[in-house]
Amino acid sequence: MNWTLALPELVLSVCGLAILVFGVIPKRDMTFPCTMAVIGAFVLTGVLVIGQAEGTAFGGQYVADDFSAFMKLLSLAAAALGLLLALDWNAKEGLSRFEFPVLVLFATVGMMVMISANDLMSLYLGLELLSLPLYVLAAFDRDNPRSAEAGLKYFILGSLASGMLLYGASLIYGFAGTTNFDRLADALSAEAGISAGVVVGIVFVIAALAFKLAAVPFHMWTPDVYEGAPTPVTAFFASAPKVAALALLVRVLSGPFGEVIGQWQQVVVLSAILSMVLGAFAAIGQRNVKRLMAYSSIGHVGFILMGLAVGGETGLRGVLVYTAIYIAMNIGAFAVLVAMRRNGRAVEGVDDLAGLGRTDPAMALAMAIFMFSMAGVPPMAGFFAKIYVLLPAIEQGFWGMAVIGVLSSVVSAYYYLRIVKVMYFDAAATGFDLRPAGVSVVLAGTGLFTLFFFLFPAMLLDAARHAVAALIG
Repeated sequence: MNWTLALPELVLSVCGLAILVFGVIPKRDMTFPCTMAVIGAFVLTGVLVIGQAEGTAFGGQYVADDFSAFMKLLSLAAAALGLLLALDWNAKEGLSRFEFPVLVLFATVGMMVMISANDLMSLYLGLELLSLPLYVLAAFDRDNPRSAEAGLKYFILGSLASGMLLYGASLIYGFAGTTNFDRLADALSAEAGISAGVVVGIVFVIAALAFKLAAVPFHMWTPDVYEGAPTPVTAFFASAPKVAALALLVRVLSGPFGEVIGQWQQVVVLSAILSMVLGAFAAIGQRNVKRLMAYSSIGHVGFILMGLAVGGETGLRGVLVYTAIYIAMNIGAFAVLVAMRRNGRAVEGVDDLAGLGRTDPAMALAMAIFMFSMAGVPPMAGFFAKIYVLLPAIEQGFWGMAVIGVLSSVVSAYYYLRIVKVMYFDAAATGFDLRPAGVSVVLAGTGLFTLFFFLFPAMLLDAARHAVAALIG
């Protein structure tokens, strides 16, 4: 058993336990030291991931390769940025508790286990290790009825998704005789063909992972949970867990179920189309920025699923590039949301951004960059993200899906550009409170990446190409 391959997860888990003890013992507030310690643990884990050897461990249940390294680094970066956003917010909202960064840390451990899962059992272990801290984080503002409602809804629907995953895994095991991805691939490629029970099991597994991605028709929890959860938690929900669920979906569908693509491809195509359409039209009437971003994320998931449905090297490379760019521009947009405080009170309405171009030009410029990028306006990073999933779809003959993607992008441009219009052309409202340093760092980093991605795309494209090559050979 080559347990040293799992050193990043083991080190991060040990760091989490140590930070938990460190936070409990002193009598004073340990939120800031614990948050910095967790971010330091993320950096250390990232270094270990970069230096990680390739291979399998724990009887084939754990796999380490370039694909897992790419997705783990994305998850760690998203989690660290989410913690930076939470630092000042939690203090001002009276939520300054050391348990917050510890919960984020253990959720990140779950994400890393999911990304390296090579067996249906390790898949479920990682999913539950991710989900349990997320339920608590959604309801972290326990005195706020909206937050408590968000946590309860997420818990009930998340439990349903976990049950679906277990049921699907049991069907696959019952009809294929194994839960290991490598042996499943051999079993499904045999001449005997694939049984109906395995197909049903695959559909249940896809449905459970689609819930974590907030893909239609498993999106119903997203607007309410995004609106009710504390804003930094929403930023975390909208980025890091999606990376883990997407990594697992890509690994499952391109690996053990790659031989039966005809059985699941149309399911993914349908989900992609419905997600893009719903994300485009449902957000038009939203006046709360967090709900608008919830529907926006559903639309972006549709584009990501487009690349997954196409498959192959170019399609999967588009998935990874889109995911990386989405993480940057999404967390950047939520950084603006975290900074939306007026007289010490958080505000979330689209109209609250009125006149931001005059009261805070730097933040308005950053928000405009993120909105243009999400709309797919060149030369922002979001334009290239959409190009890298649309071109493979067109090349492989998925014309209908590609046309719907372009049209939904045009429709969604309305509500993205409306925010820009409100910031620069509406009468100025009262300015926001002084922006925290952590939020400014996140805004600057993600804004520069989104704006200047077109100057240095090769680094991300090469990393994505190596990751896909490790996955499909």
